[in-house]
Amino acid sequence: MDDWKLPWAGGCRCDAVRLKITAPPLLTAACHCSGCQRMSAGAFSLTIAIPSEGFAVTRGEPVIGGLHGAHRHYFCGYCKSWMFTRPAGMDDFVNMRATMLDDHGWFAPFIETWLDEALPWANTPAEFSFPKFPPVEDFPKYIAAFAERGARP
Repeated sequence: MDDWKLPWAGGCRCDAVRLKITAPPLLTAACHCSGCQRMSAGAFSLTIAIPSEGFAVTRGEPVIGGLHGAHRHYFCGYCKSWMFTRPAGMDDFVNMRATMLDDHGWFAPFIETWLDEALPWANTPAEFSFPKFPPVEDFPKYIAAFAERGARP
């Protein structure tokens, strides 16, 4: 289905860093790991996997925060909003925090990961749930399922 109503715009809380999305998302997710809980100051983080060629920073300069190793977490240098992640060894997509979109009310996680670390009351409507992180080789089937029936704006 090609009904994504692109392009999308987004930005950090103070709007110093702006984003533009021009490619449909590959997947939406909630991560319940303790690291995401700490970085989001919430029960989980909400992510939209965007193909790299469809993701652009259009204003401002994000800074690296959170983890400073192979995985790169990018934040606004002024308001410190956690904006997106570039996972190590996965240059073909960017994990953008869903709430950075100007219009994110449509978002629903399609998968959820790290339920072994989830707070007992934190539930999502995700179609697929995993105790840890699913095997990378299984992602094509989740991406295909999301393309058919995942949430749309």
